[in-house]
Amino acid sequence: MMSLNLKMVKNDVIVRNIQDSDVRKIVDLSHKCFGSEMSLKSEHFKNQLKLFPEGQICVEYKGKMVGNASSLIVNMEDYSDEHCYEEICDEGYIRNHNPTGNHLYGIEVGIDPDYRKMKLGRHLYNGRKKICQDLNLKSIFIGGRMPFFYKYADHLSAEEYVAKVQEEKIYDPVLTFQMRNGFELKHVIKNYLPGDEASLQYGALMEWKNKDYQEK
Repeated sequence: MMSLNLKMVKNDVIVRNIQDSDVRKIVDLSHKCFGSEMSLKSEHFKNQLKLFPEGQICVEYKGKMVGNASSLIVNMEDYSDEHCYEEICDEGYIRNHNPTGNHLYGIEVGIDPDYRKMKLGRHLYNGRKKICQDLNLKSIFIGGRMPFFYKYADHLSAEEYVAKVQEEKIYDPVLTFQMRNGFELKHVIKNYLPGDEASLQYGALMEWKNKDYQEK
């Protein structure tokens, strides 16, 4: 696999690869974004950097680290349509990373709550797309959270909820963002992310297709 050194600069925003020296900051950021139970820990990020440094990126604003995104490469054919988060990312350690696989799988995106109104998430998504293109991968998959689903679960199924988000009849901060960034819904996965009470543990499998992909 080719070696990448990602660095994208726009105004005061920098998207770059995470370095070993960043781990402490990334751990603190993950805890701030997701809380102690759902956040990844130091040993997870260290192993991600060891196995697939090209796929681990962060965003800085005026020199302050305010977001990060983790990923690995897989062949989606190797996994069930009903896979869960812990299976697809090896509980965050990504020991299942497949350098010869065809798909980038995004397992975490976190933005500092103090900076979420700045639309910094799209910079991380653009960084992932560049990784996918530069490595000539077919597509990016993500298991999207559905954080507003709990508000509608008393009268809508998970599939009905996602359909209404697609129709723009309901706004969901994660799914709506992903769809606006070119991701298409594949299907809803039950019991995708244990502990995600807002999503009632559901996940929406989404795909962004790399139009520049060339058969290997």
